[in-house]
Amino acid sequence: MNGPIGYAIRTESFNAAHRLHSKQLSDEENKQVYGKCNNPNYHGHNYKWTVTLRGPVDLQTGMIYNIAELKHAMQQIMIDIDHKNLDLDVEYFYKKVSTTENLTIYLWESITQLVPRELVHEVKVEETEKNSFVFRGEYSSK
Repeated sequence: MNGPIGYAIRTESFNAAHRLHSKQLSDEENKQVYGKCNNPNYHGHNYKWTVTLRGPVDLQTGMIYNIAELKHAMQQIMIDIDHKNLDLDVEYFYKKVSTTENLTIYLWESITQLVPRELVHEVKVEETEKNSFVFRGEYSSK
């Protein structure tokens, strides 16, 4: 007998600084592309990070996944990013521009190391009240 499929959602908040600057662009091109976010002295955000798990509701426990374990996994990842400068403190961004798109991918890759990959449906990062980004583990062939 097939059981119900549900979604378990957990949100955490963290603060981090970054500078949008591509080493593949000139200083002038960086200023044109990233505007004030290219500030050489960095800038910061109060991010909201949401992980959505999707899976069968276990008939014995009534859970898709233990939300306390998801909370712990997310907090373990935040040790490396909360109150940090993404560009200077997080190795992942030494060669990648610290856009929120790339931050969302980083968080996806990090959480899927700690939570069963088949359950991770979506990672969402809200950079501001108006800007958010979603990653669902899809990669293009380009």
